[in-house]
Amino acid sequence: MQDLAHQRCFNHRTREAVARCPECGRFFCRECITEHKDRVLCASCLEKQHASRPIRTIRFGGIVRIGQFLSGSIFLWLFFYYLGRILLSLPSSFHEGTLWNW
Repeated sequence: MQDLAHQRCFNHRTREAVARCPECGRFFCRECITEHKDRVLCASCLEKQHASRPIRTIRFGGIVRIGQFLSGSIFLWLFFYYLGRILLSLPSSFHEGTLWNW
């Protein structure tokens, strides 16, 4: 194996390599290499790792949103219903403005 000091970047032939990607084994300069989860990887290997990751989907996301909407609507309806009941239970003297006259 050749010494790292004599290697050149895979993408930039005029630049000196500073690291070797453990996935593909190529040498890269500082601009072409990145650290990800305590590992030094090149951009193409990092992209391959990201693409191979399974995509998590929420199967019941729509049902959860509908449930949240319905529960919020019921809460608001109950709030305004009982607010109206409280206002109706106030004495008529309060509505006429005579409650505050002493």
